[in-house]
Amino acid sequence: MKPNIKNIAVLTSGGDAPGMNAAIRAVVRTGIYHGINMFGVMQGYQGLITDNIKPMDARSVSNILHLGGTILKTARCLEFKTDEGQEIAYKNLKKNDIDGLVVIGGDGTFTGARRFSEKYGVNVIGIPGTIDNDLVGSDFTLGYDTAINTVIEAIDKIRDTADAHDRLFFIEVMGRDSGCIALRSSIASGAEAVLLPEKETSVTELIEKLALGAATKKSSSIVIVAEGHKQGGAYDIAKKVKETFDHYDTKVTILGHLQRGGSPSSFDRILGSRLGFAAVNALIAGETEQMVGLKGNEIKLTSIKEALTAHSFKLEPDLMEMTEVLSI
Repeated sequence: MKPNIKNIAVLTSGGDAPGMNAAIRAVVRTGIYHGINMFGVMQGYQGLITDNIKPMDARSVSNILHLGGTILKTARCLEFKTDEGQEIAYKNLKKNDIDGLVVIGGDGTFTGARRFSEKYGVNVIGIPGTIDNDLVGSDFTLGYDTAINTVIEAIDKIRDTADAHDRLFFIEVMGRDSGCIALRSSIASGAEAVLLPEKETSVTELIEKLALGAATKKSSSIVIVAEGHKQGGAYDIAKKVKETFDHYDTKVTILGHLQRGGSPSSFDRILGSRLGFAAVNALIAGETEQMVGLKGNEIKLTSIKEALTAHSFKLEPDLMEMTEVLSI
């Protein structure tokens, strides 16, 4: 039997991502359209434990589509990982008569949601909100497109000064375990090399590639480094390269949390709206412990358990090859 969902709460947890507000807006308004009482949980799972749960109406989510970050705020809550913390959170859900929960976040958010649902039978649907794009079951996660555009804009500006001064720039982007941002931004920005967590690239190989570019009269070079590369971050690699390859004046730029902020792209606004709409409809249809994702321009459900198998996520082989072919 389908559950008779009457009250749904939505929260954002972990790192923020552009487009989260579009998803919140869609969740709240879709629920209200179907006659469901909607609630917002402030500061993620921390808000479940502190009972920071607020009723939301259609006007609560007006004029937020263009905003970065999340109007519900977010936090990393260690207490929610404990049995005691989850018990308190469940009691607060019951106190507010909430029978459906939409969680927006990445792998840490989904891990907590899965355990919470399995232990207490809470109806949970996940929306993939992470700039890392590392959840199985969605071609694109919320915020990924905006983050890439932010990186590309920064690299375009750095390229100007690199060309003017005959410089070699190492640019570090986010991606502790995933090279998605680094890979796509390298192609879109015409970088000379990219270093990914998923691919072994030695400093010697990098130097050989840079030397080839110098021999063919490249006036500057851009190397994009995912922060999780096994040889270290951009500063470490730049130092090793500088010791044996001094053709260029070497500089390092770490983009850091700049990649998380800013107004979401049109793609992320639409994606957030589609996923929020689908999440509420999934709860109404009786689904739980599922993630809504975009697969081939269609919204599909993937179990949260499967979505968390990030080790099976593969970078596109053609894009990997293109980084070698197009950077000569």
